[in-house]
Amino acid sequence: MEDNGYNEEKVMELRKLDETKVLKDPVHSYIHIHYEVIWNCLDSKEFQRLRRIRQLGGDFQVYPTAEHSRFSHSLGVYEIVRRMVTEIKSLSAELTEYEKVCVMLAGLLHDVGHGPFSHAFEHVTRHSHEEYTVKIILGNTELNSILKSVSKALPEDVVSIIQHAHSNDILNQIVSGQLDADRMDYLLRDSYFTATSYGQFDLERILRTIRVRKTDEGRKVIVVKHTGIHSVEDYIMARYQMYWQVYYHPVARSYEAVFIQLFNRLKDIFAENKSYFDDMRVLIPFLEKSEVTEEEYFKLDENALLYCCTLIQEKGDSIAADLAKRLQNRNLFEYVDYSEENLAQIKNMLAKNGLDECYYLRIDNVQTSVYTPYKGRKILIEKLDGEIVALEKASTIVESITKGQTKKEGTIFFPR
Repeated sequence: MEDNGYNEEKVMELRKLDETKVLKDPVHSYIHIHYEVIWNCLDSKEFQRLRRIRQLGGDFQVYPTAEHSRFSHSLGVYEIVRRMVTEIKSLSAELTEYEKVCVMLAGLLHDVGHGPFSHAFEHVTRHSHEEYTVKIILGNTELNSILKSVSKALPEDVVSIIQHAHSNDILNQIVSGQLDADRMDYLLRDSYFTATSYGQFDLERILRTIRVRKTDEGRKVIVVKHTGIHSVEDYIMARYQMYWQVYYHPVARSYEAVFIQLFNRLKDIFAENKSYFDDMRVLIPFLEKSEVTEEEYFKLDENALLYCCTLIQEKGDSIAADLAKRLQNRNLFEYVDYSEENLAQIKNMLAKNGLDECYYLRIDNVQTSVYTPYKGRKILIEKLDGEIVALEKASTIVESITKGQTKKEGTIFFPR
């Protein structure tokens, strides 16, 4: 094992629990927690907030059982990371105990900065969940105190993995790559809770065939043995199908479109009438500041936003009231494929009905390919002769689909 620069002053005692904590989970059967610091992070108010943030944004409007939270997903990512660093021999041998705990914590906490309504919230507030994940871990929070009680360096080391910048690149690859614990959990979990089969793949086979190898340039990388290539192909197709059948479902996007337009209206109201928000002060930091504190961010979850929607319906602004009512009661926008002809007709219809297109018209464009390798983050396959190659060079299926066109879809959202 290489010396990774960790000295005794930096690595304090990593206390284990008197007995392993076991949590039931429908995807992984059980989630196992051995370390005190991980258990304490689980109980922190910042991590508990994730119970009040849905995993799938507007998809619960389409799939009635898609009510699962960022909390359960984060636990699932942790469990896959735990299994990777303890069950995969070549990976376990590469890492110190401290590094294993660091990367398990990174898996657990990678989404702790997520806002309500998934990525729609990031669109309207310009606050990325990655940015606030870092602020929460490094800021004046319970989580930060828990991590520092083990080592003053622990918060920064966990953040470096989440930001893909840790000096030991193996740790970055576990949490963020093309074949990482985050993606593997959310595909299986979202497939389970939407009661669809699109996201299913053989996780066990992939874990059994993962290895750590050294490239010709001397860089250590995570690879999959050639015997696991079919499971990786299934994983790639599962990801593609989940994006188009679930994540980009037009009804889920319609829900997010109404939310975005409501927030745009609230911004305009705030510029003219701040007293409108006297009983909704939780929203004010996100309307007036370019940057909010960790405590202000913590207070805004989906429960708080939906309560604000109830209040907005009883206030004087008819546009905001209508949009809030639509959001709560699933009276969502209709949608058609984008074309200049459709857009002209919809604009004409809105004008005839006295509806302001600033708030009642939204054009959304999405696109994805089956497999587009990140630069430096390709899935690597170890061939029978030991050669390490990119997935698209080892799989005729993936090679074919990477040469295919990227699927694009433009949609116009509007009320009937």
